[in-house]
Amino acid sequence: MDSKEFTAALGQLRQVREDIKAVRKELQRLEADRDKRIVALGMYEKAKADRIAPAAGLSVVDVVALVPHLGPRQRAAPTSATAQAEPADDGQAAAASPPLGPVGTLAPDLRRSEEPPATADSSGASLGEPVHAAGEGPQETEAEPVTDAASPAVDETAGQHDQDPVRAPAPATAPAAEQGRELPSIPAGERGDAWCVPTPNLASKRPNFTQQPRQMAFLDTDTGVLVHRDQTVRLDLGAASVSEILTAVYATVPDSVERIYITAGDPWHRDADRYPFLRDAVAAWLNAPVPGWSVESSRGKDRLAGHLVHPRNPVGRWQRGDQHTEIRSVGEWFDPAGADPATVRDAFVLLWKQLRHHWEDVTLMGSPSQTGRDLWSRTIPAKAGSRWAEGYPVMSEEIRGLLHATAGQGRTELIVPPRVPEKLPQLVEYDRTFAYAKHTWASGVGAPRRITAAAFAAKSEKEQTNALFAPSHWQIRVTVPEGWDHVGILPAPAAGDRAWYYPAEPGQTFTTWAGGAEVNLALRNPITPWRIEILDGLLWESGTPLRDWSTKLKDAWASLQALAANHGDERQRTAAHLASRAVRSILLYGIGGFAQRPRMTTRSVPVGCEHEIPAGAQIIGSDGETITWQRSTGFSRDPYAHPEWAAGVWSGARAALLSTRMREDDTFVGALHLPPGSVVAFRTDAIYTTHDPAWPYHGQPGDYLKKGHLPGPFTGPRTEEELLSLQTLGRAHLAEEQEGGQ
Repeated sequence: MDSKEFTAALGQLRQVREDIKAVRKELQRLEADRDKRIVALGMYEKAKADRIAPAAGLSVVDVVALVPHLGPRQRAAPTSATAQAEPADDGQAAAASPPLGPVGTLAPDLRRSEEPPATADSSGASLGEPVHAAGEGPQETEAEPVTDAASPAVDETAGQHDQDPVRAPAPATAPAAEQGRELPSIPAGERGDAWCVPTPNLASKRPNFTQQPRQMAFLDTDTGVLVHRDQTVRLDLGAASVSEILTAVYATVPDSVERIYITAGDPWHRDADRYPFLRDAVAAWLNAPVPGWSVESSRGKDRLAGHLVHPRNPVGRWQRGDQHTEIRSVGEWFDPAGADPATVRDAFVLLWKQLRHHWEDVTLMGSPSQTGRDLWSRTIPAKAGSRWAEGYPVMSEEIRGLLHATAGQGRTELIVPPRVPEKLPQLVEYDRTFAYAKHTWASGVGAPRRITAAAFAAKSEKEQTNALFAPSHWQIRVTVPEGWDHVGILPAPAAGDRAWYYPAEPGQTFTTWAGGAEVNLALRNPITPWRIEILDGLLWESGTPLRDWSTKLKDAWASLQALAANHGDERQRTAAHLASRAVRSILLYGIGGFAQRPRMTTRSVPVGCEHEIPAGAQIIGSDGETITWQRSTGFSRDPYAHPEWAAGVWSGARAALLSTRMREDDTFVGALHLPPGSVVAFRTDAIYTTHDPAWPYHGQPGDYLKKGHLPGPFTGPRTEEELLSLQTLGRAHLAEEQEGGQ
């Protein structure tokens, strides 16, 4: 290309730019028209968000953001005095009145409690002073999670069997609307109390064996480069089918290699354009015939046989006689960001070396979730006579199902006009560093105590305050204060499977479940307390089952971070950085592993053999030759299932996303410390805002790191895709700003 051609190409590029602007302008016009139509439809008295959403091509949460009154709200129960002063005129009027719902007890004013009655950690965080954590913590399962369909329906008498509770005064205004999704309740009386009895003969105990290591190989399916130990070769993988990969790899490495990590290439996406969903493409790739191999069915006590069909990080398991192998994505551990297989291998070596400083018998297992749980199990007290030396009890299947249905993970929310300006002056991204580690200082242990509304009413104010600062999970009726002009605090169930939204409209009333950290924050947030009625709850003894484990992981993370910053060799710096991300994944996914979703079985049958699909199964894909189905098999007798710990961490993370104190700087940070109307979005542990608060950053777990800055003005995002596009632009712009300032 010469100068003339370059100039001409620039002109063509400018024309493309103008065309893009025109298309975007037209798209914005259409989206604005769509939003107006949604708002107009929302004025219809029988309108429902879950009917409007598919017609608009949006999620229910997006529709509720545009028309807040379509979100989950209920009419608050009138006071006894009101009921007596305004009796029904006749029997027909009484019959027409809506049921009051379960009776609640008003929570105390926690602002009078200057110091929370809970042990603070080294960072100054306590159960009553929540600190935010990163990322939702998924566990390795056979399919995406589903709401527990067997969970009981709401029992309007729940929480009334101890004594007559105190009915809290009703708010002045609380417009009625249909609840988006009904959450389960604990049954009244002895049946519900029995839920609090742990599963018999099932407890988390320290293992008396050492995990056996499995040899690994690292393969880039784009380039064909394979690394095993110190050996590097280039393979001809053809179309990179499972059969071609296994044939080429085992022609080069010994049969003792049992894990093949794909570092780049994503071969399971090669035919993605043939399928409506990535999951279908992945299932077809995994289930293609592999001559000489069969899908692994079992191996001793290993229950993770068969394939894991995941759209991004699938796991394939095969066997050939006594030989077993897995093909996995290294993306389970970290984003390699273009690192070659040798650097990825070095990252795993550095990870193992750092963890070995704290666990002499450390073995890197297939996934960070498995590794995290195994490392945690080796911190369980073993000394005879010590507390919990006999193991941590596992909750009943009913409590596990309740927590699965009522304890969400990270907060994901996009806020749109009129709650934010149409044109944003700028967009700043603040993201917390390794933040889950800030929520593992104290957790609930032992059998939970049920605290009904009556039992809560019978407590003294001090006892009520102590309960709300302890590890707990509460069923509550919530009313947003009059005059509230900021983001929502507590999650409410939206229509859709495991969907949540955050009511913020003044006077809005809804019933939900929330962890103690969030309830605590709602009662003593920095703006004005929310009105909380306790309907029912679970209260645990405060213990430290995760503290030793998370402290060791934080130490390993800090050492690798220092190595990444100071090593003289660029490859080793990259490897150390990747290894530090792997430590983060071990803690993040390890906590998610405690949640123990209902187990899903995924299988495939040839077309024409539909009669072999069991009753209750769901068809999830078909390529014309095979049909893939999945079915929930309920909760297994997993000795390491502790959803109460995962729920506590997630609740603390969501609460601290809104407000927490940095004691070393005597500064409060979080969304509620930003101006009203300035928060544009939440993505788990990140806040996107039009205001730059310049919060302190020391590189410690839980600190807010400024990761992006995009100057405006520009139209704010209306979809998640638009937010992610702005995120990419903001991060690139901030990097340029930082480079220019050096």
